Amino acid sequence: MPENVVKYGDVSQRVGVEVIRARGVDVEKLIKMLIANAAAEFASTYYYSTILRMHLAGHEDYKEICEDARLEDRAHWELIVPRIYELGGELPNDLKAFHDLAGCAAAKLPDPPTVVNILTLLMESERCAIRSWSAVCDMTFGKDPRTYDMAARILNEEIEHEAWFIELLGMERDGKSIPSGHFRRGEPGHAPYSKNAQFYNP
Repeated sequence: MPENVVKYGDVSQRVGVEVIRARGVDVEKLIKMLIANAAAEFASTYYYSTILRMHLAGHEDYKEICEDARLEDRAHWELIVPRIYELGGELPNDLKAFHDLAGCAAAKLPDPPTVVNILTLLMESERCAIRSWSAVCDMTFGKDPRTYDMAARILNEEIEHEAWFIELLGMERDGKSIPSGHFRRGEPGHAPYSKNAQFYNP
């Protein structure tokens, strides 16, 4: 990239954007993908997972797993938002418009709200997130280290979340043991990858 693309003292352009653009990143497309993923993490996943968790009454072990996933999705939201603005984007100034941009379908409380239906919905929400973050990783690998690192950290946790819900659903619905390799978080929402924190180790 020519050194003078962003002029000395200029605040209308960003070297951090021009460098990745020169490496082949479609910055405008990336911003749209990040906004869609942010909407999914905030509205479709974090908000709706709060409701879903409350309806797992009587299954406190399931609720604890759901709470880890729910709070880690909030951590993902807080990772994504600064990156959107660093790239020159911004969040919609309308909550409904933002919700409607979500890259994943809203995880609304199923009817009927049985444990199996809730766990299935949670699992499918994580699968959508895995697909979405894998696409961001593919787009930024070797071109945009900052976004790639963020997306890979989030993807690590989304893959774990899917495995947790497969384990719970496999036993609850099918009576099958499908271990997820789950290690207890240090505290709910510990997010060892997105917060760069170690697993529970007393």
